Amino acid sequence: MKALRWRLVLSLAALVAALVYALPNMPAVADSPLGGLLPQSRINLGLDLKGGMNLTLGVDVEKALQNTLTVSGQDMRDRASRDGVNLLRPRLNAEGLLDVVLPKTDQAAAFLKMLSEWYPDLSVAGESDSAAGRTFTLTLSDAARRQAEEMTLEQVVRTIRNRIDQFGVAEPDIRKQADNQVQVQLPGLTDPERAIQIVGQTAHLEFHLVRDDIDPRSLMLPPGTSRFPSVEKNGHEGSLVLDTEALMSGEGITNARPAFDQFGKAYVALKFDPRAATQFERITGDNVKRRMAIVLDGKVYSAPTIQDRIAGGEASITGQFTTAEAQDLAIVLRAGSLPAPVTVLEERTVGPSLGQESINSGILAALVGALAVIVIMPAYYGLSGIIADLMLCFTLTLLMAGMSGFGATLTLPGIAGIVLTIGMAVDANVLIYERIREELKLGLSPGEAVAAGFSRASMSITDSNLTTIIAAAILYQFGTGPIRGFAVTLSLGIIASMFTAIFVSHAIFDLWMSRNGGKHISV
Repeated sequence: MKALRWRLVLSLAALVAALVYALPNMPAVADSPLGGLLPQSRINLGLDLKGGMNLTLGVDVEKALQNTLTVSGQDMRDRASRDGVNLLRPRLNAEGLLDVVLPKTDQAAAFLKMLSEWYPDLSVAGESDSAAGRTFTLTLSDAARRQAEEMTLEQVVRTIRNRIDQFGVAEPDIRKQADNQVQVQLPGLTDPERAIQIVGQTAHLEFHLVRDDIDPRSLMLPPGTSRFPSVEKNGHEGSLVLDTEALMSGEGITNARPAFDQFGKAYVALKFDPRAATQFERITGDNVKRRMAIVLDGKVYSAPTIQDRIAGGEASITGQFTTAEAQDLAIVLRAGSLPAPVTVLEERTVGPSLGQESINSGILAALVGALAVIVIMPAYYGLSGIIADLMLCFTLTLLMAGMSGFGATLTLPGIAGIVLTIGMAVDANVLIYERIREELKLGLSPGEAVAAGFSRASMSITDSNLTTIIAAAILYQFGTGPIRGFAVTLSLGIIASMFTAIFVSHAIFDLWMSRNGGKHISV
């Protein structure tokens, strides 16, 4: 009797906890004073129900590989200088490979030794001799290339997720796809153009020296310089000639925030980490009275004159920013730059009216299924059927509470999972009741038949539900957003139905038997 009491208490506690988490999903409760006392977590609606955006992005992985080669070339020049090997500045050729020129050909063996010791990811694709010296053409090895491609896609997914999280979209679904593509689903989004700007902006920040000694209108530019478009104060685009090689990049940014100057103009204030701050201080100290251009995604936003060494690791980006533009730029810089440019290959917008129609159809299907079960079970099993109906309501309450507690996303396939849960929950009761009937036919007393029915049917219920949970786990791991929603609701529904059918209903039957002395049962 004491064990029965504890099972009833635990069942009642589970019911109360389920109601606490499930009720806030009802608008009437959420808007009432009671809603303020309940947990604020809600079931989020997926893209197919709430509406929103679906973006397919193409990632320019080749550009990321070229950036990797460029960084390796800069590091290689410093390493060669320390090892006494003379190198001209490494440059990318037209094929996107790294050309390294050795003016002294007798240092080729020392260079190759340095290459094998310090740069195992690089391989020599070719070499040639010219008047300038011996040129080695370097590329990434096959293994390093595959690793760089994988890391690029993972970083793109991570960076976009960071940006979307700061943008405030609930439950975004961002995942890699084949052919260097990334799928982004943004439920409930109301400003698609701003989302595309935040998601697709590379936000690659660099600092270059301005070559004021060269006319930007010149047709021919000296080697090592490039013409960059610049944002002028009047909003039009001009151009500046800069050193092609960047002094430093924005990888060391730890914080970026919108701010306003004394005239109320918006700008973005930057804060560097200690390593980047030291580098920025050295660069500004070495180039006092020279102009340094702040280049974002290949465009010069400002080019102030360095008046003195700048310590403290702070800088700013000025331009013709609106407050929203400065805030969005701060978001993408704070979340990190994309390792490669991305382009929007496909953009689909799901309207909320279509989502509402799907919700209504799904709710109708669930209600029809639940009503059919509620009517048939008592008609076939009598009072035991009413207990099965109560357990069905308990199961659905636990399912809603579980989805709320985990902040899960409800999708249209997820509604299908709820409908399937209704059938599977009653299926467990049917197995138990039929087993009890068989035990009664064998001559067992009602109390013994109940104990035997639950004991023997529970093993079959556990085995069948375990295989379904394994299938749901596979769907969650490899499925896309809506399919994962189906897996979540199905898994939670199975766990809830097993708890109510095996544990709670068993306690109710034991209570029933204890009240009538184990002499009668309606099944």
